Amino acid sequence: MCRRGFDAAYSFGCYENQLRGLIHLLKYGRVQTLTKPLARLLVSVLPREQAIDVIVPMPLHWRKRWQRGFNQAAMLAREIARRTHRPLSHALRSVKHTCAQAGLTNAKRRQKVSSAFRARRRVALAGKRVLLIDDVLTTGATAASCARALHIAGAREVTLLTMARADRRIDFDLPLMIGIPREQTTDA
Repeated sequence: MCRRGFDAAYSFGCYENQLRGLIHLLKYGRVQTLTKPLARLLVSVLPREQAIDVIVPMPLHWRKRWQRGFNQAAMLAREIARRTHRPLSHALRSVKHTCAQAGLTNAKRRQKVSSAFRARRRVALAGKRVLLIDDVLTTGATAASCARALHIAGAREVTLLTMARADRRIDFDLPLMIGIPREQTTDA
């Protein structure tokens, strides 16, 4: 396991321009009809050989979910589970309310989300390969905290899949793939 917590990370694209706009429409504009096309894009960058036993969305604290009215990561995860024929599990819960992290340093972000997530009781993750779904990867602090909770609950491997990666010039211990959809690639 990587010190970041997750074992691999894949993103559809960079958090800028039209992709940023689409994510904002889903997340803040509440245009939930974007879920299916965005999930289709996400599935297209997941390597075919990536083994997945269960799909887990990034949880929202109950206050944030109540304010927004929905969890965009859960909506994406549900659609990805449907498309990949893998089970969906709400295996994580947020146990610590954190305010917005925009503008914080990497260290402050890590500090805010450390131990903010726990695996739900009676969730069978022992030996499972988990696909963790979120909308944006910025520093990786939140994803790492979730991945650690999943590993503590017995997950063998945690792979992160996000719509976008914010370019914060962070140095991950593992390659972060920004994908080219499979249907656009050709076999040589």
